[in-house]
Amino acid sequence: MSEYVVEMKNIVKSFGEVRAVKEGQFNLKKGEIHSLIGENGAGKSTMMKLLYGMYPINEGEIYIKGEHMTKLDPKIAISHGIGMVHQEFMLVNELTVLENVILGFEPKKGMTIDFDKARKDVQHYIDQYNMEIQLDKKVSQISVGEAQRVEIIKTLMRGAEIIILDEPTAVLTPQETKKLFEILANLKAEGKSLVFISHKLNEVMEISDRISVMRQGTYMGTVNRDETSPLDLTKKMIGREVFLNIEKDYSKAGEKILEVQDVWVPSQKETSKIRGMSLCVRAGEIVGIAGIDGNGQSELIEAITGLRKVEKGAVILNGKNVTNKSPRKVREAGLAHIPEDRNTRGLNRTMSIEENLVAVELDKKPYTKGIFMNTAAQDKYSEEMVRQFDIRPTDYKLPTSSLSGGNAQKVVVAREVSMNKKLLVASQPTRGVDIGAIESIRNTLEKAKKQGAGVLLVSAELEEIISLSDRIIVIHEGEITGEMAASEANENNLGLLMMGGAKNTKQKGEEAS
Repeated sequence: MSEYVVEMKNIVKSFGEVRAVKEGQFNLKKGEIHSLIGENGAGKSTMMKLLYGMYPINEGEIYIKGEHMTKLDPKIAISHGIGMVHQEFMLVNELTVLENVILGFEPKKGMTIDFDKARKDVQHYIDQYNMEIQLDKKVSQISVGEAQRVEIIKTLMRGAEIIILDEPTAVLTPQETKKLFEILANLKAEGKSLVFISHKLNEVMEISDRISVMRQGTYMGTVNRDETSPLDLTKKMIGREVFLNIEKDYSKAGEKILEVQDVWVPSQKETSKIRGMSLCVRAGEIVGIAGIDGNGQSELIEAITGLRKVEKGAVILNGKNVTNKSPRKVREAGLAHIPEDRNTRGLNRTMSIEENLVAVELDKKPYTKGIFMNTAAQDKYSEEMVRQFDIRPTDYKLPTSSLSGGNAQKVVVAREVSMNKKLLVASQPTRGVDIGAIESIRNTLEKAKKQGAGVLLVSAELEEIISLSDRIIVIHEGEITGEMAASEANENNLGLLMMGGAKNTKQKGEEAS
């Protein structure tokens, strides 16, 4: 009998003309945590979705507990003991936690649901794995970390012996990540087999028994955790060394570029309403905004950039009141903006790379001559941006839809940074991009700061916030819970503030030096 509970051999998967997995290999032992890592688009999530039966394979073989799977869909995968915790949780917000856990598998008493039995069954798993879950609260009322634990309970209730976790720490605080790792250790001790998909090498090194690497759809090898290092893993992932810890210049900040004065901003979600927030950004500094996703970061950025109405308070940019001005007017006052969602707000994917690069300044010199387009100037600028920001492929006449996520993000960054505005608002600038693009984008933000711009950075990655920022402001449920110099920050004190902390009675934006 095989030592593996899962074997995937010579896997090939294409979506139309795009070959997502060219040569995929993966195996999993009983009672181990096996991490699967790779750049954005490397094929790691696709491999696991193939194992869960979400897509059919084009070529190759899959074995589950020694059985060759000639047909596989999620129902069959679940019946063979496989569960998957997706990056986007599959929960119904307006149902209670208990209702979500049993949805589709409700125990019956006659014609009705036996909620007493359901509660007893779910509580068994909560106690066994030391999970903190409030069964009677609606999903909309619980934290992201708790929602993730609900997803894990769901897989266990359906008999999962093999659990796939896709980027499970992407939206967790350090404290929630620690709690998750304790749960995973308990599951492993019970003999469960776990697949951990991640791009956070420090976490992979902490939690894994073995680590497999994919690059551009191809299996690059498997190593034991104790026989490798983050540097070795990085080289396998992208073929070269990467330096994410940039040389940070703590030069003295200059005049105020941005002032947010007692701003109140509405939101459909109660926890993301901005309630009387004040802060400032000065020339030559990066101010990082830390917080769990959905606690007002998006609303704050949209209010500053003119994309969302302010109910009360003022936004001052370069001494000019831009409160509730149009995005165009705010840009004219000196703002550049890297939006958190490049596809809906950063790019028109049907247009060419060049058209996206010049879009914001298209009606200005040198891109126009009177009423005519200056195509030569547009071509020259696009060629320079492609070279300077290493956008691939280099043909700027291609549609932006042909680009990978990392290269599409580079188009947005190139356009916004090249305008040399006094304020650069960067919202999740490295979300969903590979490690090589992360390195490039981080260096670009630091360069903008050194050239005198004020940078307001929002990121879900605490390591990124600490690495890049001069000052860090933490927000929770639309309010500032703390502010500190980056030199004083660590994942522990920031994480506590992200969970609510002791809210300051006084906002510190005006006190910052």
